[in-house]
Amino acid sequence: MSLLDLSLPNVDTALFDAPTGTRVAGAGASTHAPRFLLLYGSLRERSYSKLLTLEAARLLIAMGGEVRVFDPAGLPLPDAAPENHSKVQELREAAAWAEGMVWTSPERHGAMTGIMKAQIDWIPLSIGAVRPTQGKTLAVMEVSGGSQSFNAVNQLRVLGRWMRMITIPNQSSVAKAFLEFDEAGRMKPSAYYERVVDVMEELMKFTLLTRDVAPYLVDRYSERKESADELSKRVNQRAI
Repeated sequence: MSLLDLSLPNVDTALFDAPTGTRVAGAGASTHAPRFLLLYGSLRERSYSKLLTLEAARLLIAMGGEVRVFDPAGLPLPDAAPENHSKVQELREAAAWAEGMVWTSPERHGAMTGIMKAQIDWIPLSIGAVRPTQGKTLAVMEVSGGSQSFNAVNQLRVLGRWMRMITIPNQSSVAKAFLEFDEAGRMKPSAYYERVVDVMEELMKFTLLTRDVAPYLVDRYSERKESADELSKRVNQRAI
């Protein structure tokens, strides 16, 4: 190490932060029920992504969570309606309310559905000073009509990263979904169902672990520096 130059000439030391376990642990713990927003990607009358989402909702409620399931019916395509559209506002309010999310899409033509993508596209990275998704937990699931595939969940993971969410390691992909639900719309006992239990359990754990320190976990040097630079410019402009 003696040959290593430890200086950081390009770093603003006033804004540099060395993370510590104490700060990551947080100052306290929330006492309200963890809040989850669940999205699904189909408008079919018997939608297997919706049925799987409802199973996830039941599990999260049984684990002590509070759940909202968003109905995508009536949500316009992105840019096809103003942001004050009632369905857009409903979705954005729920996204701001939630501490974690579950995204469940059918796989169609090897990808998530447009209905799924439209919901995510209506949730911006930032609304003023509020960031509806950053630092929140996410679980991804998919259903398919044929053999098991992971195309949709892989794409959802990419979107979760883009939205700066904490996407949990586990996931669910239900193959031949038409065989996995009974006439009442309940999921039959199977390894697929057990995986859904695993995923919701993991989502709950990650949410409890991170929700109180999410602002610190996603706090970034580059953004702190940008904010400081902007503040400096405003002060200098006023001085001029």
